[in-house]
Formats: sequence, structure tokens, C-alpha cells
Amino acid sequence: MNYRHHFHAGNFADVFKHVLLLELLRGLQKKEKPFLYLDTHAGRGRYDLETAARGDSLERKPEWPDGIGRLVATDEPLTPLLADYVERIRTFDRNQGNVADELRFYPGSPHIARSLVRAQDRLALCEKHPAESAALRAEFQFTDRCSVHEMDGYVALRAMLPPPERRALVLIDPPFEAQDEFAQIVEGLRGGLQRFPSGVFAIWYPLTSRAKIDAFYDELIALKPPPTLAVEIAIAGENSPLKMRGCGLAVINPPWRFDEAVKPSLESLARLLAQGPGADFNLAWAVPE
Repeated sequence: MNYRHHFHAGNFADVFKHVLLLELLRGLQKKEKPFLYLDTHAGRGRYDLETAARGDSLERKPEWPDGIGRLVATDEPLTPLLADYVERIRTFDRNQGNVADELRFYPGSPHIARSLVRAQDRLALCEKHPAESAALRAEFQFTDRCSVHEMDGYVALRAMLPPPERRALVLIDPPFEAQDEFAQIVEGLRGGLQRFPSGVFAIWYPLTSRAKIDAFYDELIALKPPPTLAVEIAIAGENSPLKMRGCGLAVINPPWRFDEAVKPSLESLARLLAQGPGADFNLAWAVPE
């Protein structure tokens, strides 16, 4: 596997994604009815930031100090959503046995979801890479109402939808190793939406080429999906030398007033996570309500 997520764990993209994930989960929990949380590219679930700090043969710097590290260190008052996110990260870190002031362990999306789901909700975690899937299975082996599947997450969109609960939040967060990853996402969504058009689908993507993102949304809109919100954060402007200057989340069927709920936190994140001129955020309806 070329993608080594532990070097990216806790970076600005993880902060953005996990803050929005918390609000999506809360939105679904406004109703008592149970739901399925389906993670199509779940990873190993837990990441050791100390290992990331040592780098590898490529001498890559860890990215978490400019992500979660900034939120932990800031003296700026945080929004309730950001404060809750930071406290969940600290709690997870302490629960792994870290007694130092500096963070060591960072949770992946499965643990973020696990920290919030209720007794009636269910987790289905998919990871096709054998070593990562084995680590994920060990991480969640004692978690009630949770199943781990060594399988292609795009296949899971057909195999696991619609769920018995008739409600679901599906997180699609691929590593973007493949050149045709956007095409795979669209094809996966085609099947997922046909089988379960009322589901909430959240698709993470990197901001590298604007043309690629625009083409992705053109293909997504061509599927004629339900209301779809585009949420993006940029830590630097268009002329930045950064390889990834931002990221986004396309949310199909977002919970009611989700955009209003996350806007104050996005304003704070654009400021706290900035790495160059032009840092900003954007909320726009790709498919209006």
C-alpha cells in the first residue's frame, strides 16, 4: 500500500473531516430511530503520532502539528463543535494510556463515530488492504454492534445498502491512490443512490486541481442526486506551492440546517489552520434543497 495514512493522521484534512463527521452524526441522532454508519475506507482506526514524528526513509515531516496540534495549542475560544472535537481527541489519547501533555494517539473516522453512536446504532467498517483490515479488526473486536469487513468499499455500497435500519450515514474517504478515483466514487454512488436514495453520503476529496473537482461535481450532478452540499476549506490560495492546499466534503442529503451548524466552525478552522495567504472556506449547494 503506497498510502501511509499515519504520516497524515491528525492533519488539517483530518480535522476538517472529523469535525464535519461529528455534526453529521449529531444531525442523524436528532431522531431516536437507529441508523447504520458505513465507512467504506476505514483504515486501521488508530494512529500513533509519535511514530509519524520519526518520519521514514523519505524524511517526511509529520502533519499533525499543523492540524490537531494547532487546535490543542490555541488560546482562541473555540466554537462548541470544535471544543467538543478537541475534547474527544484528548479523551481518546488518554484512554490509550498517554499521560503526557502532548498528544500521541489520534483516532481515525471509525473511532470518531464510535465515540458518538448510541446503543441502537450500528457500525460497518470496510478496509480492503489486509494489514490495515487486520489492525482495524483487532481495534474493534470487542465493540458491540460493529462489524469489520476486508472488502472494497465501493462494493460495500451495493452489498450493504439499503440497511435494515432504513437510515444510514455513509463516509467515502478513499486514499486517492488510483488515477480514476473520482470515477470510482461516481460509479459507487450510482449504485448506492439507486439502492438507497434517502441515505446521507459524505465524500471526502483533496483540493489539488480545481478542474478535477469541477469535473467530479459535473459527474455527480449528472446522477441527479438529492440535495447536495459542497463544503471546502483551503489552507492557502490558488498560487500556493503546497501539494494539497485544501480539501472538501460533498454531502448528499445533509441533515436539516447542517450548513448553518458548521459555518461558524469553518470560519474558525480557515483561520486556525492557515498555512499561507488565501486561506478560506466555502459552503455551496451543488444540488439545491
